[in-house]
Amino acid sequence: MRKKWWQDAVAYQIYPRSFQDSNGDGIGDIPGIISRLDELKELGIGIIWLSPVYKSPDADNGYDISDYCSIDPRYGTMRDMQKLFSEAKKRGIRIIMDLVINHTSDEHPWFRESLDPASEYRDYYIWQKPKGRDRNGRPIPPNNWTGFFMEPVWEYDENSGEYYLHLFHKKQPDLNYKNPQVIAEIKDILRFWLDKGAAGFRCDVINVLYKTSLEDGKKSLTVQGLEHYKSQEGNHEILKELRRDVLSDYNCFTVGETVMVDLPEAKLLCDESRGELDMLFYFDHLEIDRLIARFIPKKFNASKLLAVLAKWQQGLEWNAVYFENHDQSRIVSHFGAGGPKQDNKSADNWAVSAKSLGLLELTLKGTPFIYQGQEIGMTNFDFTDPEKLNDVESRNLDTLMKKMHIPAFLRWKWIKASSRDNARTPMQWNSGANAGFTTGIPWLGINSNYTRINYEGQKHSPDSILSFYKKIIKLRLESECLKKGDFIPLYADTHIMAYQRRLNNETYTMLINLSAKAQKLPPKLDNAAAGAVIVSAAGRTNLEGMLFAWEGALLKSGKAL
Repeated sequence: MRKKWWQDAVAYQIYPRSFQDSNGDGIGDIPGIISRLDELKELGIGIIWLSPVYKSPDADNGYDISDYCSIDPRYGTMRDMQKLFSEAKKRGIRIIMDLVINHTSDEHPWFRESLDPASEYRDYYIWQKPKGRDRNGRPIPPNNWTGFFMEPVWEYDENSGEYYLHLFHKKQPDLNYKNPQVIAEIKDILRFWLDKGAAGFRCDVINVLYKTSLEDGKKSLTVQGLEHYKSQEGNHEILKELRRDVLSDYNCFTVGETVMVDLPEAKLLCDESRGELDMLFYFDHLEIDRLIARFIPKKFNASKLLAVLAKWQQGLEWNAVYFENHDQSRIVSHFGAGGPKQDNKSADNWAVSAKSLGLLELTLKGTPFIYQGQEIGMTNFDFTDPEKLNDVESRNLDTLMKKMHIPAFLRWKWIKASSRDNARTPMQWNSGANAGFTTGIPWLGINSNYTRINYEGQKHSPDSILSFYKKIIKLRLESECLKKGDFIPLYADTHIMAYQRRLNNETYTMLINLSAKAQKLPPKLDNAAAGAVIVSAAGRTNLEGMLFAWEGALLKSGKAL
């Protein structure tokens, strides 16, 4: 596999509305991002993944786009965007845009035109006649598919007497990729942003573009109808065409968010010889302690985590490595100790586990993606009232579970752990008003622990989580072994796991304890644990045969096991 520039960089996802507000309206914006570029450069970031800043009515926080070539006024102007490209470039940082092309907003001009059956835009979307009428004369949807937002996927239009398909929110109608003109429009959008200065794209739900058929789906407790549109051959042909006709003309890369993808599907999507995506995001590793997707918890087991990591690390030519994004819980609240409370022990556990999980991510093969706030150990939200939730998915899930007669206390417990709002609370910059995010009223509540967890409070502390991230990122950027060495699993049990990274004569060993109690290392790891301790999340230089609670440690050895 030929090495690319994006294999030598660490990426950072910015969720614009929650990153930094510059004008006091309570919503983060592009000028706010520009004002924080020096902090990202200091962290060691080489790529920014920018979540949508396009014009949008905001039914799904910007993932419902009404104009792909305009900046939403809430975020700034096109001049601001061009300045962001320019200022980032001065600091050696490239920017990839969020490409949301499975669907548009229902307020996009294409869709508004498509409401007229005689319009050329009617075929830009998937319109279908009802299957028939029920005994009360009401139209019956074209098929039995269910969607990703726990709501019907067919919306009836009284004026034309037909339904349109939306796998997500009803204000996000799916595009029809059997229409060549739709693909031509997407190519123009890609060229527009690449010519502006974008270095590539993060491609939203990119493996569900092509609907092979609209037949009924097999009965399923989760999403019904997947077999007709997930990772279809038509989808592969679309990605190849975009690569061949547009992306190959630029020094750019694509990383795809892929829905319910397995390893064989993933290889078809991103092996270099295929000419489709450069890498992809999968979800298996974040669902090892979940019963259904990320919504219902079950007991954590470190051996399952290592098995999943090994499968993907060894199965793909190149990985997109991440533990957090705008759709996931904060990792220190998911796999770690959670947030600090008033006692020193819980604060120590929080810090050590946040460092250890960062060390785990940054010692995996692939391009690491850090999510804003992860580098200071931000935690899940501490909201106490479901009414304060902004996330449409969480609200729909609550409605669905209520219909299933799940008690309110249990619904709230599960939603608190899984809501996408966990990662969307504003960035905690300092201990001042509104965590330094805004001088106005923030669009979403700020975690009350911001007075103890914030960037400014960690910036000058050599023992902070932020300083630890800077150290590990620097180590990674200087090590070919950590960037592209082989991944070799060594050992795992309920609480601890170990693996090595090897390249030529260089070997690193990663050990981590994902539990709240100290764990003795098994004899089979004696040789691995005998190497020189490069860094420990607990600040140790000698492990003495054990790992402290939540401790991760990286060792260097001259020999492989």
